[in-house]
Amino acid sequence: MALASLVRRKAYLLSRNLSNSPADALKYSFSLSNFSRGFASGSEENDVVVIGGGPGGYVAAIKAVQLGLKTTCIEKRGALGGTCLNVGCIPSKALLHSSHMYHEAKLSFAGHGLFKKNKVTYVKGYGKFISPSEVSVDTFEGGSTVVKGKNIIIATGSDVKSLPGITIDEKRIVSSTGALALSEVPKKLIVIGAGYIGLEMGSVWGRLGSEVTVVEFALDIVPTMDAEVRKQFQRALEKQKMKFILKTKVVGVDTTGNDVKLTVEPAAGGEQTTLESDVVLVSAGPMLAHKAEEDGVACVEFIAGKHGHVDYDKVPGVVYTHPEVASVGKTEEQVKALGVDYRVGKFPFMANSRAKAIDDAEGIVKILAEKESDKILGVHIMAPNAGELIHEAVLAINYDASSEDIARVCHAHPTMSEALKEAAMATYDKPIHI
Repeated sequence: MALASLVRRKAYLLSRNLSNSPADALKYSFSLSNFSRGFASGSEENDVVVIGGGPGGYVAAIKAVQLGLKTTCIEKRGALGGTCLNVGCIPSKALLHSSHMYHEAKLSFAGHGLFKKNKVTYVKGYGKFISPSEVSVDTFEGGSTVVKGKNIIIATGSDVKSLPGITIDEKRIVSSTGALALSEVPKKLIVIGAGYIGLEMGSVWGRLGSEVTVVEFALDIVPTMDAEVRKQFQRALEKQKMKFILKTKVVGVDTTGNDVKLTVEPAAGGEQTTLESDVVLVSAGPMLAHKAEEDGVACVEFIAGKHGHVDYDKVPGVVYTHPEVASVGKTEEQVKALGVDYRVGKFPFMANSRAKAIDDAEGIVKILAEKESDKILGVHIMAPNAGELIHEAVLAINYDASSEDIARVCHAHPTMSEALKEAAMATYDKPIHI
């Protein structure tokens, strides 16, 4: 399966925060798996040089060549795909769902792949700027080369980010990268951060037998999620024996004993308590790989004199737990804050025949639409395959569709997608099956 097709089809979630260090951004570089090597000599000038071979970088490089621009991509990891393929989205989803997608992705990158097909020059090494139009690369072989470009795209992706006073050793205090490589199932696992990746990795180890406790500074888990859906989501995770300690901050860590001891206190200040665990996972937040792809394409289109476009209000987000939660557009809280008159339509998967047939009916579809025009403002889905169902809503929102537009489209029966149709019917009129 072609790489671009694979990544676009799955639209995986970005996994950790971007580095806040400008120096790191300038020095970083990258690669995918076993692509052939092509070094640009100092005398050759590229139209575009891309520093970084993750979802944003490799997509930008391929798109640049497709637009007729001579392009070189620099990657330090020695394997293209960035965090998403190598230590982020795909490996974590492989643990969450099965090993199938990880193997499929690795096979997709084998051999010379899309870079060779599209004639992207590929340099494996660590790049740093030596002038506004030149990047010096320390290559894997121990030498160095200079890559020149009229335009240089910095697509350095994500890196592990710790919290003040906490040192990640990837053994007892781990990032999401270390959480993928634990040598044994920890009896107790504390996750710091109730965001996308923290809940996903907590789910992985919870299923394998760990007692999982999530510590979150904010009032709620996944604060950006629609509140009504979030409450149902938290209840679903609690039924899976995941524990939550909210409005709490970590103020200290002690690794001198057999257990890791965390000192915590209320976010607003107050009495301190101690939590003990075998392993602590520090999870700062998500990076959307599919958003990076769109950024890369838009950037190259601007360079080529075309009209690049990314609407950040219409980028879907997915939490790949079970059930999954996917959303696009605005939450009900955001719509209220805008002062817009709106309607809400909901449909539970308990009333969906396919969900009941497979005995996996926990979840809901919620649609928000402007009252006067019926224009869809936001869609939120909690369901076993919400990450796949959301894309009908993404398309609808991008074309300013109404809830009636979705409701009047024939959906195959029995399918989970009928729940979206029924929620749309509930938004502008009345549903049938409830």
